[in-house]
Amino acid sequence: MTAPAARNGTVRLAAVGDIHCSRTSQGQLRDLFAWAAEHADVLLLCGDLTDYGIPEEAKILVEELAAASHLPRIAVLGNHDFECAKHTELQHILVEAGVIVLDGESCEVEGVGFAGVKGFAGGFGECTLQAWGEDAVKHFVRESVDEAVKLEAALTRLKTPQRIVLMHYSPIRDTVEGESPEIFPFLGSSRLEQALNPHGVTAVFHGHAHKGRPEGRTSAGVPVYNVAVPVLLAAAPGRPPIRILELPRGAQRDVA
Repeated sequence: MTAPAARNGTVRLAAVGDIHCSRTSQGQLRDLFAWAAEHADVLLLCGDLTDYGIPEEAKILVEELAAASHLPRIAVLGNHDFECAKHTELQHILVEAGVIVLDGESCEVEGVGFAGVKGFAGGFGECTLQAWGEDAVKHFVRESVDEAVKLEAALTRLKTPQRIVLMHYSPIRDTVEGESPEIFPFLGSSRLEQALNPHGVTAVFHGHAHKGRPEGRTSAGVPVYNVAVPVLLAAAPGRPPIRILELPRGAQRDVA
């Protein structure tokens, strides 16, 4: 069924990250997802969906997500989802529940293109870590480069006018400001920004930086939104911690 907003030529996206669903989260997330189902046409989940990356947490999460079962739900995983090395099982549980999980892939929903990666760390601008020295450093940088390559490949496959990027780590420094500067290199990477800038991206959503800023822009002017739950709660106390982005098809976008 096509949502009313989509029939009117607009699509409303609801984005949130860092839900950290745990063994004790049963019944605690349902209202949030029900609110998203009432106010949006697509639900975006930007990583750290679970607390320790165990299947039990993922099963609780999909039970909570049932409150938005009629919405397309698109997700990427975060670093917490990898903690117990059961991320493949987590992804299977989510996919079985109807969630589209992106890891270097793209999809089209309601005429909007979506590309998703977890992303990785490495730092920003002149402080970006380079692949020089010990093998451990080179492996670290390779992970960062690989995630950027996956993102660019996913964007290249999209042919839609509107292109949305989901990731967990940040592509820019602006949306991690507020965290301790010492940990900036572990919150994201400019390599992700370099991958998305040339592709006419409409907006980027990420999480991970719990004390970061809610929004910023890439050097090419692409809006970037930090949708980690703690950031959204701090930015708008008393409101559901979900960012709504309305995309008028073929027209200027509007953010709420």
